[in-house]
Amino acid sequence: MVKKFIILIAIAAGLGFLTKSIGLNSQQALSISVFSASVLGTLFFWDFRLSFVFLGTSVLLITRTIDLEHLVRYSSLEVILFLVGMMVLVGLLKESGFFALITRLFLEIENITGRKFVIIMCVVSALFSATVDEVTSIIFMVAIVLEICDRLKVDAVPFVIMSVLATNVGSAATVLGNPIGVLIASKSGLTFEDFIIKSAPICLICLIVAVIIVMVWYKKPIQQMDENIKKAKAKGLKIEHHPIVFTHDLKVSVGIFIITLFFISLHRRLELLWNLQPNTILLTMPLISSGIAMIWKWRNARKYIEKDVEWWTLLFFLLLFAQAGTLCYTGVTDVLARSLTNVTGTGWTFLTSLIIWIAAIGSSILDNVVLVAALIPVIQSFKAMDVVLEPLWWALLLGGCFGGNITLVGSTANIVALGILEKERKVRITFMRWFGIGLTVGVVTTVIAWAMLLFIPFYH
Repeated sequence: MVKKFIILIAIAAGLGFLTKSIGLNSQQALSISVFSASVLGTLFFWDFRLSFVFLGTSVLLITRTIDLEHLVRYSSLEVILFLVGMMVLVGLLKESGFFALITRLFLEIENITGRKFVIIMCVVSALFSATVDEVTSIIFMVAIVLEICDRLKVDAVPFVIMSVLATNVGSAATVLGNPIGVLIASKSGLTFEDFIIKSAPICLICLIVAVIIVMVWYKKPIQQMDENIKKAKAKGLKIEHHPIVFTHDLKVSVGIFIITLFFISLHRRLELLWNLQPNTILLTMPLISSGIAMIWKWRNARKYIEKDVEWWTLLFFLLLFAQAGTLCYTGVTDVLARSLTNVTGTGWTFLTSLIIWIAAIGSSILDNVVLVAALIPVIQSFKAMDVVLEPLWWALLLGGCFGGNITLVGSTANIVALGILEKERKVRITFMRWFGIGLTVGVVTTVIAWAMLLFIPFYH
């Protein structure tokens, strides 16, 4: 740990001195040093990542690298509040038994086979991540996979990996699927409808390809599941089917969630109709719905806020966004944008290619939220150079989500799934066991997205 800390300080300080020596001023160099220290701290000391952003943000304020007013402006508080509201709603759904119902429906699928299970599992994983966020999705999908694999006495690891890969692909389909989607939407002006029309089709094609890849890659585990299903049927083992009861709480909870999704999906049209600022409905609808939910379930309101809202992660995001904003405030991102356009020119084709692969490769090393937070100010700086920005935003989103599949630490969903496996089954997945299939799916889906962004005029 001491060696890692020394390396972290050396790299962060070295970056500061290097950028100072090539012409950046002291505030720009310091903002780079602090941000790189927070990023490296996340990479080297995952459990202490919040400490690093606390300390780094304090240094930026004390040295007057950024002032309080701009720190608040760049912290993307609207994104944090959006995530708080959605987490409360997910807590309501969990308490009402919605996810338990989905688990039971899985277990009662008629004439289940290994292939049918994989296809349904991957589709549901992608759909869940697109509607309730990737972390909540993977928590419940891993629980479902472990339950079914235990009943059929097959190794759960391949099926957990398949579910995670599908979750990351599906998370790019809507604004709701991934924190980077919310962040990009709030900074770019892209709407929920834009995601459905432009990002979701790419995700659907990539999901189909990903399912084909995993079914070939994990052919033996799927065949083993088929054999065990046949043995279970031969022994007369089957799950008893009971009528599914939709309780009052379940109906109301699902109703609140559906209404929330409805207003979010139409947010841009409603904002124009009511003359509201862009993203007002998108960002406040979860707060309105969660407020109503906490009035209805007032005895559990405190629990929703204290237990279901992941404050550790949200505070980390808040201060990391502020540090990334400091790069913009000090002019670092403008310098970087000019340097990139000097190499690639201002044509959107080269810049789109560069962004999608930087996002994909970078997300395989860092959590994709960290990387996207750093790249957003750079893309915003291209606006002053008359660069077409929309393809760049899609490249950042798709590269960040699909690249998260490449390694164990590429996305939060990966880390959560591995933690559950280790806790529940005492199983640790090695880097190489993940890397083979993760690299294949990550690279192939990124290539598909890259080709569609470049060659289909609809995305330009």
